[in-house]
Amino acid sequence: MKPVAILGCGMVTGVGLDARSSCTAMRAALTAFEETRFTDGGHDPIIGSEVPLEKPWRGVAKLARMVAPAIRECLTAAAKAQTASIPLLLCVAEKERPGRLADIDDEILSEIQAILDCRFHQRSRVIANGRVGGAEAVAQARAMIQEERIPLCVVAGVDSFLVGPTIAAYVRQHRLLTNDNSNGFIPGEAGAAVLIGPVNDTATAEFRCVAIGFGHERATINSEEPLRADGLVEAFRGLDRDGGMTLNDADYRYTDCNGEQYGFKSDRLAISRVLRRLKARFDHLHPADSIGEIGAAVVPCMLGLALTGAQRNYAPGDGVLCHCSNDEGGRAAIILRRTRRDGSR
Repeated sequence: MKPVAILGCGMVTGVGLDARSSCTAMRAALTAFEETRFTDGGHDPIIGSEVPLEKPWRGVAKLARMVAPAIRECLTAAAKAQTASIPLLLCVAEKERPGRLADIDDEILSEIQAILDCRFHQRSRVIANGRVGGAEAVAQARAMIQEERIPLCVVAGVDSFLVGPTIAAYVRQHRLLTNDNSNGFIPGEAGAAVLIGPVNDTATAEFRCVAIGFGHERATINSEEPLRADGLVEAFRGLDRDGGMTLNDADYRYTDCNGEQYGFKSDRLAISRVLRRLKARFDHLHPADSIGEIGAAVVPCMLGLALTGAQRNYAPGDGVLCHCSNDEGGRAAIILRRTRRDGSR
């Protein structure tokens, strides 16, 4: 399919309450990791990255107040467009997530609209597929813009791992980073959003989503099957089928690797199987270094980081690969490129 443009972004993270401060902090490798009220099996505090909200909100109310400011921020790029003409595609935790809020699917869109005092397009929806949901939302937004002539879409994500039942489940599975487990992740939380629209060939420079690929992995993190990264390889090869892109069209990459060895091993295996021309440099960046595991918010966060790097001219190149996975085997990859008016890349 044809490309679409990433026009604006917004973020609320543990290191910043807007995109500018969050991106600056993550670029500087700053963190907000602190001891939380949760403990591991040995009664040591769990380290996490918490968003500093003005009140101790809980449940759907907390998630809505993390993502609503990010949505408002990204809408500043929508000029005078009415929100009633803009679908909101909101990514949340997958239904299999331990400790997932039971009422999130039914309540969060209404809560967000109440906070923002607006109504979004009737095609707005919740996408409950964790980290991979963000790539699915971008694909759906692209289809709405190109096939249904919807002018703009907001792709947003919000998630929190700092929930008692969630922490307890991952402690039992030995998946959190603790004093006794170095092969684990730091739980975090965040809200992030990007504004997506049609390309503008008269723009001086534009940041575009040029290809999306999906795959499915049988050897998941909880599986005993040998890992060959078949799902991520399938997603990478899907980039060529979708937009004629390969990994050689990307200069660096953002991924959802969160500190667990499984994610890094999968990344290395897939890259080695698909990349056919040696790169002198292929930087590997991951937001979890600064803000921990943020689940369904990670794809909008990565897109916002890449957009900001392109706009402020500190990105390692014009092309960026973003890829993500979820525990149930879903895999997705996106290639984005900064294009210039003369057509150069």
